[in-house]
Amino acid sequence: MIIFLAFALFLQGALGVLVCEELPVGLCSFSITSSGKRCLLETYTSNYGTMRFQCKTSEVVALNLRDYIEADECVSACGVDRKSVGISSDSLLDPQFTAKLCSPQCNQNCPNIVDLYYNLALGEGAFLPDLCKSQQTSSRRSMAQIQSSGVAFGPIAAAASPMSAAAAAAAPSPSSPVDCAPAPM
Repeated sequence: MIIFLAFALFLQGALGVLVCEELPVGLCSFSITSSGKRCLLETYTSNYGTMRFQCKTSEVVALNLRDYIEADECVSACGVDRKSVGISSDSLLDPQFTAKLCSPQCNQNCPNIVDLYYNLALGEGAFLPDLCKSQQTSSRRSMAQIQSSGVAFGPIAAAASPMSAAAAAAAPSPSSPVDCAPAPM
């Protein structure tokens, strides 16, 4: 993993921009391009019939973040998986996942992941801070707040459920990450 990170940082420094299609698969998920678009892990079938992964630029824009490769500390603290294809709100139904996402280690230090799941929760009609509060008191009640509709892939999710101005105004602004700093230019 260290070799992948070093390669990505070298590539980013050499080009001056972060491009999803040039990232190693192991760094794709939870990364953000220089233009602010989220990177998305996708699958394709090779000429030999085997399933392969590729990193693609989605149409989903991350507000207030650019040139960002998520740190392994945040991936671990928030309980996410870099090898997930697409992103599903179904993970919010898992009490162990929600506990990690709502933990101070994730919620206060990893604004990229929190922002992503905040928007996924909004798409399901839930407010992540309320979900976290109710998760602390009653995990059953918090899980009932979410009506899962399956996997939300980047470009489709952006077109199907844009964030309203009211929801954007209510969204917490990400704090400066402690352990999850953006990749240096």
